[in-house]
Amino acid sequence: MGEATSKLFVVSGPSGAGKGTLVARVRAELPNLGLTVSATTRSPRAGEVDGTSYYFLTPDEFQRRVDAGEFIEWAHVHGNCYGTLKSEVERNLSAGSSLILEIDVQGALQVRERMPEAVLIFIKPPSLEVLAERLRGRGTETEESLALRLANAERELALIDRYDEVVVNDDLDEAVRALIGIIKNHERS
Repeated sequence: MGEATSKLFVVSGPSGAGKGTLVARVRAELPNLGLTVSATTRSPRAGEVDGTSYYFLTPDEFQRRVDAGEFIEWAHVHGNCYGTLKSEVERNLSAGSSLILEIDVQGALQVRERMPEAVLIFIKPPSLEVLAERLRGRGTETEESLALRLANAERELALIDRYDEVVVNDDLDEAVRALIGIIKNHERS
């Protein structure tokens, strides 16, 4: 058995596909897996902590960092900016452990351009109907924002062939096992 190689894993998919829950469960099983903290211009939700959940930046500060080339990827999503700071990726990879980035589809494709060795993993909902139910269940969506997220999801699903791996998040336990299997398989290759 060769030694595992540290890799950058990028997990993305439509809003409401369950990326956050999946990544949290996988990190509980694989505690050595690094996780970057994303930066955003959106307001914190209940319970979110600056520097832990996200780096909450003003639009001006976010733009200053974009202009300075500090992001590996960034995007406007649902009226706000989100991005991954290069320093976060470098900090994790230099520690010698694999790293998991949980980001939107636009960001994942930017990472693919800048770091072609990254492993892109698409988290797919079982259907758009299930996705709509999950988004409604959050209680954070207006009908207008729900319609926008579902339209975005259809566009994002059309990009699935740009990914190295796909996990259908129908049964959470099965999806967790599948994602862990993908990570371990790529670390061995």
